[in-house]
Amino acid sequence: MHNTAMNWEDARLFLAVARSGQMLGAARRLGVNQATLSRRVLVLEKELQVTLLHRRPHGCDLTDEGRRLAERLERVESEFLRAESEIRGRDMAVTGTVRIGAPDGFGTAFLAPRLKLLAQRHPGLAVQLVPVPRSFSLSRREADIAVIVGQPERGQLVTRRLMDYSLSLYATPEYLRQAPPLNSAADLSAHDLVGYVEDLIYAPGLDYAQEITRTWTNRIEVSSALGQQEVVRAGGGIGLLHDYLVTPEMGLVRVLPDMSIQRAYWIVFHESLRDMRRIQITTDFLLEIVRDAGRT
Repeated sequence: MHNTAMNWEDARLFLAVARSGQMLGAARRLGVNQATLSRRVLVLEKELQVTLLHRRPHGCDLTDEGRRLAERLERVESEFLRAESEIRGRDMAVTGTVRIGAPDGFGTAFLAPRLKLLAQRHPGLAVQLVPVPRSFSLSRREADIAVIVGQPERGQLVTRRLMDYSLSLYATPEYLRQAPPLNSAADLSAHDLVGYVEDLIYAPGLDYAQEITRTWTNRIEVSSALGQQEVVRAGGGIGLLHDYLVTPEMGLVRVLPDMSIQRAYWIVFHESLRDMRRIQITTDFLLEIVRDAGRT
């Protein structure tokens, strides 16, 4: 990036676009004209002599230079807000967008119904929830914060244990009435088993069926935890389901109750985001809702 003077107001406008992913959304949030916003970003690109955005019909993608600039500007903004808060002696409003990546079981069934609490507390904060895909990059801002299964082993990441959880074998009473006897893990080979699509298992921690029995063979495979749960609820067989997601209303029976799998969710975010208030607040929120639900 060239050593050229940067206009802070233009930089602030660019940061809004980077967070929103589109000119229109950023313009509405800022209360400015979309054409004016686009022109100011072009001026910034001309001053820096780099391309910061790839403009698409339905949004904007950051270039590598744009991503690096956005990360640095967020650190500058964080320091500014911290200084202003200290000088005024009170907390400043949290603004911007926080994107949380989470597995579908935790993200859809547990976190999504509680996100309104985070949004209500911080009206200036836009909250996004996205699934954790097979190939996942925090450094490329596919998420600001990720909830993952198991602790990562390396990388410039800040990690914090979120909660422990267990998985057990479940089926419907109707399925069990017409199925062969089930007294041990060895008997599972005679049953219809429900599990992940094996070649789409994106994390070693999700390959837990083999911990029940080495001979586990799926009859029905679904690439999401909630999808497997629905197959089991419909009488499609026996599945390893998250205990904290199974409710009495589902009418499921826990089979081979002495057998269960233990796992843990971890909160993970990139080291460069450590001091940003929206990251700190969101991390505290995740820990709070898990604690309040009695999951710790």
